[in-house]
Amino acid sequence: MRRRTWIRSLTILVAAVSVAPTLSATATAQDRTQQTAQSVAPAERALPLERLYDNRAVSDDARPDAADFDGAGRSLSAQDLKAAGWDPGTRLDLDAAPLRRPDRAPGRPDNVVADGQHVQVGGRGNALSFLVAATSPHGPGDAAGGTGTVRYRDGSHSTYTLTAGDWRGGPLATKAVALPHLNTRQGDQLAEKARLYAVTVPLERGRDVSSVTLPRDPGADADLHVFDIAVRPETTGWTGSWSASTGGYTGTGQWRDQTLRLVVHTSAGGPRARIRLENTFAGTPVRIGHASIAVQKDGAAAHRRPTPLTFDGGQAGTRIPAGARAVSDPVGFDVPSDTNLLVSIHLPDPVPAAPVHSKSQQRSYLSEGGSGDRTGEADGAAFTRSLTTWPFLTGVDVKGGPGSVVALGDSITDGDHSTPDANRRWPNVLAGRLLAQSDVPRFGVLNHGISANRIVTDRYPGDGVSTDTAGVSAQHRLERDVLAQTNARTVVLFEGINDVRWGASAEAVIAGMKAISARAEERGMRVLAATITPCEGYHDCTAEVDAKRTKINAFVRENGGHFDAVLDFDKVVRDPAHPARMLPKYDSGDHLHPGDAGLRALGESIELRQLAG
Repeated sequence: MRRRTWIRSLTILVAAVSVAPTLSATATAQDRTQQTAQSVAPAERALPLERLYDNRAVSDDARPDAADFDGAGRSLSAQDLKAAGWDPGTRLDLDAAPLRRPDRAPGRPDNVVADGQHVQVGGRGNALSFLVAATSPHGPGDAAGGTGTVRYRDGSHSTYTLTAGDWRGGPLATKAVALPHLNTRQGDQLAEKARLYAVTVPLERGRDVSSVTLPRDPGADADLHVFDIAVRPETTGWTGSWSASTGGYTGTGQWRDQTLRLVVHTSAGGPRARIRLENTFAGTPVRIGHASIAVQKDGAAAHRRPTPLTFDGGQAGTRIPAGARAVSDPVGFDVPSDTNLLVSIHLPDPVPAAPVHSKSQQRSYLSEGGSGDRTGEADGAAFTRSLTTWPFLTGVDVKGGPGSVVALGDSITDGDHSTPDANRRWPNVLAGRLLAQSDVPRFGVLNHGISANRIVTDRYPGDGVSTDTAGVSAQHRLERDVLAQTNARTVVLFEGINDVRWGASAEAVIAGMKAISARAEERGMRVLAATITPCEGYHDCTAEVDAKRTKINAFVRENGGHFDAVLDFDKVVRDPAHPARMLPKYDSGDHLHPGDAGLRALGESIELRQLAG
């Protein structure tokens, strides 16, 4: 549907695509290396996106009739965007892409209604990111999208498929930000969530982008709005040493002017470091006063005075908008491999809720409210409180190295029921084995297990304060937790037991695994899939559950070209005399989670060459 008085004429190459119904964004790799001899029709001169703006999405609450985002007089609230930290011109690091909110005042054109426009975009990277939303004049609608073209400076081009959730009816689990209201031209403010999305599509690696042709108008009942486009840069030259997924957004009891001292365990080491902080699922910005990094001596004490971290080219702190992330400037700090670090974060303002990874299996520390900035102290005496979650911190990267392996999983990958403070999760075992050999690259290992997580459905809905920290589904978090991870080369997919325990069919889980593998392989990643381990004896692991588990495992073992390799974790820990049960020596005692010995057996069972191909 178009709401403009002019239409650009452009011929584009349209590729046949298959869109997974559970995903809010997909992309195609078809026709991705065609050269000029088989190129798209010549396009008119590319223009910067802001010169093509033709829609007003944002209104001031005092003048709601100054914008019309959806063709029915409804618009985003400028005040709500400001409250989320999304001020005009704000840089937004969304899934590692350098996007911005357009620097336009309320009531001014601030987005493009996609209809084949030819947009000037530059850069080289692994993905193209769009700040987008779909609208419909009829009310909350379905996703909208279409096929477009990327042109490279060497004369080649690739096609992509862009699909964006509706601003009123799309999934909260994949939104970049959700605002609490929407404005109407009549002056009413509806208490209804308004969403914006960051959606990425793959690029041909090693090629410089010159321009992007947007999809054509999707039809009479919907529009696709584009606010910004950016190339997500490669992270070669860095290796992820430690990482954790955000599983929810929980109340803190009102942190105020105090310092977190978080204990994390490295995999790969390196001569320089940076940290990643994320304000995932939040509705408001968070201010970081100071941050530091140190090697742990014991408890909250550091071996020596912590090394200060800076942001944004030398600033002591930073402000992270809702849904965005911040990466510290590289610092000369020698990160040892296989070692506990202390990452300290000063929160100067009141923080009533925080994004967290809840099952850290690791004791971290917190100073008292009002105690101020303690990030520079080597002595741990100020850290009188403890916590067993990781708030805000999602990664530690080291300079150099061959890249990272990502373990995408649930509580077994998370290390639930392993010995606390001992780093006996199976990804820790895998990391230790990689460090102790020289036959394959010594990858960093990034643990993205979330306890109680599922492949098919969300546990946490993706928005709002909640005690549920089981995360959005593996499909919905794939972009953030796998594809956007630092120099990620390989993903190990080990999930599914929670899906079948809580009612999902084997077919739905298999479809989800196929979709995850297809998206990862499209980004050039190697994909390993693991069979699901047995759980008979756990209170809800019925014969029906085991039958579904067995069917999924048969699919994984047969493979059919969906995965680069298969890890038979089921075979590793099951009782040969009773295959529906775990061997007692590997059982933590609840019959669902392996204990330390079982987790070690899983980590030791992986043929390291499978990680590298």
